[in-house]
Formats: sequence, structure tokens, C-alpha cells
Amino acid sequence: MAIFSSISEKLNHTFTKLTNRGKLTELEIKQAMREIKIALLEADVNFLVVKDFIKNLSEKAVGEEILKSLTPGQQVVKLVKEELTKLMGGSASKLNTSSKPPTSIMLCGLQGAGKTTMAGKLALMLKKQGKKPLLVACDIYRPAAIKQLQVLGKSIQIEVFEKGTQKPVKTAKEAVNYAVKYGYDTVILDTAGRLHIDETLMKELAEIKKQIKPEEVLLTVDAMTGQDAVNVAKNFNEQLDITGVILTKLDGDTRGGAALSIKAVTGKPIKFSGIGEKLTDIEVFHPDRMASRILNKGDVLTLIEKAEQSIKKEDAERMQQAIKQNSFTFEDYLMQFENMKKMGNMSDLVNLIPGMSKYKNALQNVDENALAKQKAIIQSMTKKERVRPDIIKASRKQRIAKGSATSVQQVNALLKQFEQTKQMMKKLKGGKGMPKLPF
Repeated sequence: MAIFSSISEKLNHTFTKLTNRGKLTELEIKQAMREIKIALLEADVNFLVVKDFIKNLSEKAVGEEILKSLTPGQQVVKLVKEELTKLMGGSASKLNTSSKPPTSIMLCGLQGAGKTTMAGKLALMLKKQGKKPLLVACDIYRPAAIKQLQVLGKSIQIEVFEKGTQKPVKTAKEAVNYAVKYGYDTVILDTAGRLHIDETLMKELAEIKKQIKPEEVLLTVDAMTGQDAVNVAKNFNEQLDITGVILTKLDGDTRGGAALSIKAVTGKPIKFSGIGEKLTDIEVFHPDRMASRILNKGDVLTLIEKAEQSIKKEDAERMQQAIKQNSFTFEDYLMQFENMKKMGNMSDLVNLIPGMSKYKNALQNVDENALAKQKAIIQSMTKKERVRPDIIKASRKQRIAKGSATSVQQVNALLKQFEQTKQMMKKLKGGKGMPKLPF
């Protein structure tokens, strides 16, 4: 996840110095605390939040238990992870639901934060969980806002309730009644945004909240705006008493200050994060998993969840069988291509695998065209060649290269890569210490 790349690099540089030493002195820990403080400030974390974070961390890190520990460096890393987790909310915060359907969720935020798209993402996620959501168009000011929501709704087969340019409060009330009548259990209100906070906007939002009494008032903020996002969250919370925050563009190349500051500044949890442009790119925000990613410790649980959501059960069983029997073929290799594509961007996935983040830069340089060419090469093979690549000699290579519009050198490179992958699969057989992944 690019958002934490800078802070991760700096923190891990500090931790490497700590863990390479045996015993630590109080002075060495204080120096480490100073480096952590600088890393957080450079990541655009709120100054007061950093001050409290370092104070709490220092008190624990210079304790007798740490200084006399056999692995004091590792203990400090463990403390930092715990404090980061606490800073971001401790644990995942579930959606509040109504005892009597429908549950009303009011999305608010400034223009450009990705609120309307997030309404669609949230609706799709709830639909996959067995809910029956209704999207409601309450933004009558932004040109084409209603049309945008309708297009999103159509693409995910979720109904959009709209009443043109009538007052949003009236539309919201009618939508709830419509949901009750037609059996919708969740109502998601896409409210109007502004380029900046103004009194008219807040009055309208406050009136919708008063009339609808939603179980959730979720503020959508753009993670790429850093401390501006924190200030927006603070203002909305003071005037609307929000129940939680959705961070969009968490996959962007930013410093991460918003994710690390919002809970401490507003007292309200981050409930979801947007991690890409696709409508499936939404995650429940898990503070402990996010802390693990920041410290380059991976996030196997999220990786497994992504795999379970994206990969068919029979494909997963087939792959487990191929590893077990050491019968990995180009058919399996092709299936892997398709499954990995469903799970998301390769350079993002690598952050979820413990110890693999060091390969991120290399993976970011992998050309999508190169992957497409590899797929074309495999598809140009006969069924027998895919199962028995050892029979692919000179004449076959030339035929495959011609059929895939590539070169013999590229065919050779893929054959070599396949053999390396097969060897890795062989090592995974029995897999001591490896998590059992469903792909």
C-alpha cells in the first residue's frame, strides 16, 4: 500500500538498528523515539497526536521489563505495533444496525472525496453479505450527480431511489418509506458535498439527520489530502456528530497522516477504506492489520479474505492438490494469472505477505503488457505442451512464439520462470511455518 511506504521505510530503518543490537540502553531507546517522532511528523500525522503517541511509547519502552529483556529491540517493535493499533482505534468497528429495518446510512463529505463512488462500493459489499440495499440520490446540486449514482447502481444491479431536484430532506424521508414498503433492509443516502464546508450545507445535512435519524453518519474523506482530511473530519464531527469515517484513495501515493490521526482527533473510528478504483475495492478498516502493514509485517488475514472472495472453491482445491502432488502445470499457471488479477494489483498484494515487501519495487516495474504476453504464450501452447512443457523444443518454441506474436527468447524466459515457480511449489509441499492460503 503506497500510502505508508515512506513511514514504513523510516520506521524499519530505526527498528533494524535496534534489533541488530543485544542489550539496549535508555539513551539508545530515547534516540529511537526521536527517529520515530520525526517519521510520524514527516508522514503528516497531527503534531499533538505524535506528542501523545511518543509520550506513551517512551514510558513503556524505557521500563525495566524492556531494558532487561533478552530481545529488547523486538520488544520495542511490538510496543510500536500495539500503540499504532491503539492510535487507529484498537479494533475494527462494525456498522450500527437498526433493530427494525431498514438501517439508514448517511454518507457525507466534501466534493471530490469519492462519496458517490463509495456509496456504490458500500452497497455492493452489503449486497454480497446478503443485504438488500437501496441507494438514494440526495445530491441535487452537483451536475450529473444523480446520473452518476444511477450508472453505478445499474452496474451492480442495485436500485437507485431519486426524485430529481426536490428537497433532499423530502427525498430521504420518501426513500425510507419506500424501503419499508418494498423490503429493503439498508438505505444508503448519497448527500450533497461542497468544495469547502459552508453553513448552508451543514444545515441541510443536519436536517436530514434530524428527520431520518440514521444509524450511521459516515464521513467520506480523501486520504491523499493529509491533515486537511483530519481538519474536515474534525469540523464535520463537531457539527454533525458523525459515527465514523470512510477513507478513500488509501492506495494513493500519500504519507498516511490522515489514517493515523483521525481517530485520535475526532474520537470516531475509521470504518472502511477505499483501496482502488474498482467497485470491489473497499475494505473494513482493521487497525491491527493496518499497523502490521505499516511495519512491513504483512497482513495474511486480509490476503486470505481477498482470496476467498475472488477465487472459486474448486480452483483453490485444484491448486492445493497440484502443490501436494507436485503436478503443477501451465494450466495451473494460467489459472493463477486469472485469480491474481481478480484479487487486485500485484504490488499491493505483496504488502500483505510477511517478508515480501522488499520485492515491491521490482513488482511495481512489472509491465502489464509483459503479463499479457505471458498469457498469450501459454494460450498458444497445445494442451499436451501445457501439461508437459519438457517436450517444448526448438520447433515448438518457434510455433508458440509466432502464435503469440512474441519471440523465442520470451518463450524461453517464461519456461524458465515456470520451472522456478514449480520448484517453489515443491518447497511449499508440507509447508513448515507457512500459512495455508486458499489459492
